[in-house]
Amino acid sequence: MNTSGKGLVALYLHKRGEQWMVQQIKDNEEEQKLASLKQGGIYHFRSTNGVFKTAVIFPLHKRMAGLSKALRVFEDKNMNLVHIESRLAKGTKDQYEIYLEIDSETSKDWNHIQQVIDTLRGIDLGPRDVEPVWKRNSFDCVDMISFPKAIGELDNCQKVLVYGTDLDADHPGFKDPVYRKRRQFFGDLAMIFKYGQQIPRVKYTTVEIETWGRILKKLRELHIKYACKQFLDNWSELEQFCGYREDNIPQLEDINRYLRSKTGFQIRPVAGYLSPRAFLAGLAFRVFHCTQYIRHSSDPFYTPEPDCCHELLGHMPLFADANFAQFSQEIGLTSLGASEEEIAKLVSCYFFTVEFGLCREGDEMKVYGAGLLSSAAELQYVMSGVESGQLPLLELKSDAVFTAEMMVTTYQKQYFFTETMDNAKEFVRDIANGVNRPFSVRYNPYTQTIEVLNNSDKILDMAKELRGDLCIVANALKKVQERDGEIDPDIIANFLTAGLDITPYGSRCTTPVHSPPLDTNSPDSSPAGEQTHTANQLRVPSAQR
Repeated sequence: MNTSGKGLVALYLHKRGEQWMVQQIKDNEEEQKLASLKQGGIYHFRSTNGVFKTAVIFPLHKRMAGLSKALRVFEDKNMNLVHIESRLAKGTKDQYEIYLEIDSETSKDWNHIQQVIDTLRGIDLGPRDVEPVWKRNSFDCVDMISFPKAIGELDNCQKVLVYGTDLDADHPGFKDPVYRKRRQFFGDLAMIFKYGQQIPRVKYTTVEIETWGRILKKLRELHIKYACKQFLDNWSELEQFCGYREDNIPQLEDINRYLRSKTGFQIRPVAGYLSPRAFLAGLAFRVFHCTQYIRHSSDPFYTPEPDCCHELLGHMPLFADANFAQFSQEIGLTSLGASEEEIAKLVSCYFFTVEFGLCREGDEMKVYGAGLLSSAAELQYVMSGVESGQLPLLELKSDAVFTAEMMVTTYQKQYFFTETMDNAKEFVRDIANGVNRPFSVRYNPYTQTIEVLNNSDKILDMAKELRGDLCIVANALKKVQERDGEIDPDIIANFLTAGLDITPYGSRCTTPVHSPPLDTNSPDSSPAGEQTHTANQLRVPSAQR
C-alpha cells in the first residue's frame, strides 16, 4: 500500500477513536518486508478497550466478485473477523476495496495474517467464465427426450411439486405458523444451492432434535432385528463420521463427504417433492436429493412426505454399500431419455425395491427398503406378518410390480422380495433392456457426464476402456492363484460372460416362482392410531394412487 493508502487507514482508525501503529521493522534487511506489508495493506493497532487487532485493505475485481472466496481464506485459517467494510476505489467506477479488522493478540497471529495476504495477492479472485463441458454427446438422436448430460446440469432440475409453506390441509404442521416458517427457510436454503457448493450446516432447534431423537431410538431397536446386513454394517461408520446419535441431527455435508469416500454417491439438498424424472436423473449421476427439514413434532412417527428422518435413517446406510449404490444408479441411468410410460414403470420398480424391498439372508427375511426402515409401525407390521405367515410376500417379477398399487399415506397392499440384492439388480437390468430408446447411456465418473452410446465407434471406445480393466482383473487373478490358489478363474470368467448375456432376466431364472396368493382381505391402511407410513421421495401421479 502506498503512502496515501497508509493515510487512509490512519484516518479511518482516527475517526473510530482507535490508536494505531505500523508494525516496527528494526533491521535494514527487513526493509523489503516492510515494503511488502505496505503494499499488502496490513496494520496492527490497539483498540480503545486495549484489544490488539489487525487492519487489512485489499482490492477486488468488478462487482465485488471474489469477496466470498477471499473471506473463505481467512475462515480456513480460523481467523476471527470482527469488522468488514467496502468502498469504491478512488478514481474507479466498479473497482472495490475491502477493509477488514481481525483479532490478533500475538506476533504469531500477525504472521498468519501476513501469510493470508500473501495468498490473496497470489491468486485470482476475479469472476470466472462458466466451466465448459465437453459436448461429445451434443449430436443426440432425433426426437430424444432431453436429460442432463453433466452433473452440474442438475441445477436445472430442481423444480419441486410441493415447496416451503405449501402444505396440505391434513398435514400435521398445516396450522402451525412457526413450523410453516421453518419449512420456508429449508425450502429457500435448498433452492439457492448450486452444484460444487458446500451444503449449508443447519442449526436445528431443540424441538427438532428431540423429535429426531425419539424416532432414532425406536428405529434402532427394530433395525438390529430386521435390517439387512449391508444396512447394519455401515451404521457404525455413520455414527463415527457423521454424528448419528439421539441428541444430534446429522449435517448433510458430513454425510456427503462420507458417501463420496465410500461409493462416490453425493447428497444434494432439495426443497420438496421432485418430479419422478428429475429425481431418477439425479441417481444416474450418483446424486441423491435429500431434504433437510424434519416432520412436525406433534406426530413424530408419521409424515405424509419425505423428511430428513426418512432419508437419513432409511436411505443413507445403504448408499454406503457399493452393490446397492450401483443398483440405485442403474435405475437412474435407465430413466434417461425414457418415455413417460417407462418412467412410470421405473417408479414402480424403485418404489417396491429401494423403498419397500425385502431379501433373504440365509433362512430369514430382511429389509432393505428405506420406506420400511424409516417407519417403525410399518416395519413391525410387515415383519410380524412375515414371521406369522399372515402377510404374503411376492417374488419380484415385472408383471406384478407394474400392476401393484403404490400407497402413499397407508401401508402397502403388496410387498416384494428377492433371494439376494443381486437379483434385484438383475431385475432392473432386464427392465433397462426393454426400454424403447435407440441408444444406451453410460456414466463417466472421471468427467461426471453421461455418454450416449448410439453408434459403433462409441461402443468400441467403451470396450477399449473395459478391456483395460479386465487386464487388471486377469493380472490380479493370476497373482492370487499363484499365491494361494483360492480363486477359480472359471468362476470369474463365467461371471463376466453372463454380463454379456442379453437374454431377459425372467427367462434366465432356473427356479420356478412359488409366490403365495395375495390376501385380498389384507388391510388397506394401518391400524387405528398407528398410521406411520413414510412417503416416497417420488410423487406418484394421482391416477396411479
